[in-house]
Amino acid sequence: MEALSERNPRVVSAVKLHRGPMRRKSGLFLAEGANSVESALDTDRVEELFFSSKAAERETMLVAGAAARGVRTTLVSDRAAEMLGETVTPPGLVAVCKQVDVPLTDILAGGPRMLAVPVEIADPGNAGTLIRVADAVGADGVVLAGDSVDPHNGKCVRACAGSLFHVPVARSRDIDATLDALESAGIAILATTAKGEVDLDDADEILGGPVAWLFGNEAHGLDRAIAARATHRIRIPIHGRAESLNLAAAAAICLYASSRVQHPR
Repeated sequence: MEALSERNPRVVSAVKLHRGPMRRKSGLFLAEGANSVESALDTDRVEELFFSSKAAERETMLVAGAAARGVRTTLVSDRAAEMLGETVTPPGLVAVCKQVDVPLTDILAGGPRMLAVPVEIADPGNAGTLIRVADAVGADGVVLAGDSVDPHNGKCVRACAGSLFHVPVARSRDIDATLDALESAGIAILATTAKGEVDLDDADEILGGPVAWLFGNEAHGLDRAIAARATHRIRIPIHGRAESLNLAAAAAICLYASSRVQHPR
């Protein structure tokens, strides 16, 4: 099998998926590394798998498994693998995948018990970490509300470590319409704020029912008007001298608190 160079049209088209406009236009994105590729294959989202000779040696079973599923598997040169990857040391294993996001109505139709709703989340690393945490706690979905980062951004996909393919993700640009839909579905909306009237340690009764956790933007938190619309405003008790927690840390604490109540031992 002859390796395709970085000038091959298929490689050139795939490299363009590093850019948001091309992802929006094509409905495709890149998943890099064994974790993400394996999860993408398990959910039948891979259109083509590019691999370098070194990756083929390291991930023989993964490449062979993709081919056995009928996925187009393509050997590429080291230079092409570098261009397809975004990391400092590219793994040489990159899948072109169909995008994963679904309409909010699809998530609500499943009768969700726990949702993570980051509002105008801007950092792809934070978004990926939040999706990974949501997957770990057994959340029923992640709703990226408002003007949020693209979950198919390369940094977000890597931070998800495969979880992007495990948990339903919706993008809902209209924040008010998102909150209306959650309320109509009978889901309690919980806003995480430093001055919340309910302490997380005292929230077990609330957490026993269907909940949607709102997490604010990294720079300025939740807008006051949005927090005011929530069913409850929850504060995380801080016993040390730190003024606050970053978004991903706060989300992990709140979602695990929900999981503890919803999945008792």
